[in-house]
Amino acid sequence: MNMKLLALCVVLAAVSACHKSPPEAAVSAAEKSAGAAQAADSKDKDKDKDKDAGEGVSLTPAQIEKIGLQTEALKTVDYAEEAAGYGTVIPHEAIAQAVAELRTAQAAEKQSRSALSRTQRLSGTPGAMSADAEEANARQVAVDSAALNLAKQRLSASFGQKPPWSGGENSALLQALADGTQQLVRVTFPLGALPGEAPKTLSASRLGSAGKRWKLTSVWAAPADATVPGRSFFSVLHAGELGEGERVIAWAPIGTPHPGVLVPAEAAVISDSKYWCYTEDKPGTFVRAEIDTAKPFENGYVVTQGVKAGDKVVTRGAAQLLAQESGSGADAD
Repeated sequence: MNMKLLALCVVLAAVSACHKSPPEAAVSAAEKSAGAAQAADSKDKDKDKDKDAGEGVSLTPAQIEKIGLQTEALKTVDYAEEAAGYGTVIPHEAIAQAVAELRTAQAAEKQSRSALSRTQRLSGTPGAMSADAEEANARQVAVDSAALNLAKQRLSASFGQKPPWSGGENSALLQALADGTQQLVRVTFPLGALPGEAPKTLSASRLGSAGKRWKLTSVWAAPADATVPGRSFFSVLHAGELGEGERVIAWAPIGTPHPGVLVPAEAAVISDSKYWCYTEDKPGTFVRAEIDTAKPFENGYVVTQGVKAGDKVVTRGAAQLLAQESGSGADAD
C-alpha cells in the first residue's frame, strides 16, 4: 500500500512540473524576438511607402539641358462631373450632297418664279404670252416649290430641326461643313446619362486615348439613333484633326463645377500600374507624386491631391526622370 502511495506522489509531482510557467529569461527572449520582427516589418512598410512616394532625382543644370527637361506651373481650373457618350465624325460628302440638292431646288424654284413673273408682267401687252404659257409657268413654280420644300425637309430630317444655319440655308457654317473645312460630329449619350437641357458645349477625344481633347461647339438635338437608345446631338468641330467616319468618346459637363489642379497629359508617366508626375521640389531636385487620372479635362487631368497650384510640373523629360529613379536607365552625364 505504501508503494502505491509513493508512486502516486511521483506522478503528481511530474504533472505539476509540466504546468509551471517558463523561466523569465525564456519569456523575455520571445518578446524581444516578436518585437524585432514587428520593427522589421514596420521598417519594410516605411521603405515601400518611401518608394511609392518617390525618392526624387537631383540633376545638374548641364544634365537638365542635356535631356531637354521643361517644367510648367500648375493652374487651378473649375471641373464638373461629366457624362460620357460615343460619337462619329460625319463624312462631309453626305452634307455636301444634301446641300447640293437644296441649292439645285432653290435655283430651279427661283428660275420658274422669274418666268412666271415675266409672263404676268407682259400680260395685256403686244408681247404678251398665251394664257397656256402663263398656266404652264405657274404649274412649274408649284412643282419647283414642292421640290425645294422636300430638299429642306430632307436636310432637317438628316441634320436636325434646329441647326445653327436654320433660316439661312446658305450660311457660312453650312458651306464649311459641306466643304469639309469644319466637321460635324454626331454624339449619343446612354439613357439617363444626360438629364435636363442640351449641353452648350461638348468635348471629344479618340477612342483609347487619354490625351488630347477637342472642344465641340454649336450643340443641337439630332434625330434619335435607331441602333443606340439614348439622347443624340450634333456638334461642330472647328479643328478638323479627326478623320471622317472616326469614332470618338464625347463628354458633356453635368453638375456643379468645383476647383482642381490641371496636370498636362504630357506630364503623366506610368509605373507599377499607377500614374505619376514629377514636380521640381527645389532647383535641380524633382520628386515623383501620384496623381488620379479619373477626371480627364482639356488635354490633361484634374487632380485634387498630390500636387497643388503653382507647383512646377515636368512636362518634358518625365520619362527620363522615371527611368533614372527606377534604375532602368543610364544616369545623365
